[in-house]
Amino acid sequence: MQKKGSGWFRRREWNVLAGALATAGLALAASAAGTTAAVAADSCPGANKTLHVAFVYSTTSQNPFQEMADGAMMAAKEDGNTKIQLLAPPSVDGQAEVQMLQSATATATDGIAWEAVLPDLFLRSLQAVKKAGIPLVAVDNMTPPGVTPDLLVSNSNFEVGKRLGEAFVDQHPDPHGEVVLGIDIPTLGVLQDRMKGLQSVLKAKLPDMKVTGPFDARSNSGVTATTQAWQAQVNAHPDAVGFLGVGGPDGIALPLIKQKSKGKWLAGSADIPPQALEGVKSGALFALSSPEHFMKGYIAIHEIIKQARTCKPMPHGWWNSGTLLITKSNIDQILQREKSPEDMFAWFKTHAIEQQLANPPLRKISELN
Repeated sequence: MQKKGSGWFRRREWNVLAGALATAGLALAASAAGTTAAVAADSCPGANKTLHVAFVYSTTSQNPFQEMADGAMMAAKEDGNTKIQLLAPPSVDGQAEVQMLQSATATATDGIAWEAVLPDLFLRSLQAVKKAGIPLVAVDNMTPPGVTPDLLVSNSNFEVGKRLGEAFVDQHPDPHGEVVLGIDIPTLGVLQDRMKGLQSVLKAKLPDMKVTGPFDARSNSGVTATTQAWQAQVNAHPDAVGFLGVGGPDGIALPLIKQKSKGKWLAGSADIPPQALEGVKSGALFALSSPEHFMKGYIAIHEIIKQARTCKPMPHGWWNSGTLLITKSNIDQILQREKSPEDMFAWFKTHAIEQQLANPPLRKISELN
């Protein structure tokens, strides 16, 4: 598999001026998706003009966020006449991202998609986006109180955790054994929702199992720190039947520990950095619950472009962009799709994009979980 960077990081600096499409297939897909609507130029000012949009996100160095950026880039590329700025600091830095959003407000006049792990820092900047009349789509996380996005695109993180829990139950662990849970950033809402989903399944289907944690898996300090944190838990709970995390670094750390110690315990996680996918392939992980990050970036920019091209308001609410359980049964096709943004676009076009655009999976924003 072609790695997306060094270790679990995948650094990519995009300066995309979307022009000619990569393939004739993408050109056909553009009209099918409706992003370049066949509307007379005089019926909608944005029908044929060059659009200027932006995706502002948390960091270029972590796989989940870069997959969102890949989706955003491919939506702009699919349109064929959209210039997109992909703006993110090299590591999670809320203040630096605030400055990038402020910069985008001056240039991305046709729409901004925005994602942040520290949303409360962005209140004034997001209010400025709304005051300027720029369409705003929130990605992955809700805007802070006082700002309502035109659309929110996110998966259900409760569902991510629930799917992981159900996959663990399907492994038929000792119902009287012990399972240890870890959460990478205990204060992060999306990870809290994943943990709630996981815990709900364990409580309902394995009521006699001893559930330990969740403990702090320390992803903010890097993968090495996460590996050390999990190693300490494995040492402290030598008879545990399972170790389950809900973030990307867990899917890297747990296979390394399991293979080194020749452990017989079950390991599972969420998110899909390349090393975690290889862990499913080798059998070190029984499953990964994927939030399908590519879809979030793609849908956000697609809907911004569609509104500009047709002058029809984008749908309002929470667009549930989907979840996928990755196991031995589908790992080969997922490894194939993850080789490049173009491969991801081709896979998602067939498996999710067409279905969601035909029947948008919308719910009230207040129901985001």
